[in-house]
Amino acid sequence: MQEEKNLSLSEQEADAKDASAATASETSGVDSTHSPEALLKAAELKAAESHDAWLRAKADTENLRRRAQEDVTKAHKFAAEKFAGELLAVKDSLEAALANETQTAEALKAGVELTLRQLNAAFEKSAVAELNPLGEKFDPHFHQAIAMVDAPQEPNTVVSVLQKGYALHERILRPALVTVAKPKD
Repeated sequence: MQEEKNLSLSEQEADAKDASAATASETSGVDSTHSPEALLKAAELKAAESHDAWLRAKADTENLRRRAQEDVTKAHKFAAEKFAGELLAVKDSLEAALANETQTAEALKAGVELTLRQLNAAFEKSAVAELNPLGEKFDPHFHQAIAMVDAPQEPNTVVSVLQKGYALHERILRPALVTVAKPKD
């Protein structure tokens, strides 16, 4: 099929050369009988060139679409790579704490605090924000109320946080579990 296209393009190029020669002779007034044929051949050559350009543009577009799709697939596949790399230090610290069988409670507590700081740093680098809404107005987009209690605070204010929430770039990963002050009757 490609050979047929190549042959037809070669034939068309030869025809176009003949057409341009005929056109040149026409303009000089030498041969005016081939004028319509020469114009037709020139038009056919231009159409073949346009078709070839269209095929190339179509192939380029398909290649671009395929590459973009591969990039999106890779982005989904490796989206957590940076965050996972940050968590490796946290895992190493926890394993080191478990490997040391002869440590005191104070040393263990200091190690856990250090590991928590490493985890918080990993969260910060990856834009994972902690939601601790104690004393704030209840917002169902960020908080999940599990109880309403009588409290001296303003109604619909978070009285206690049972579990902190987390957000990734303003997207809620987990809402904060809270208790909320009841409206006064």
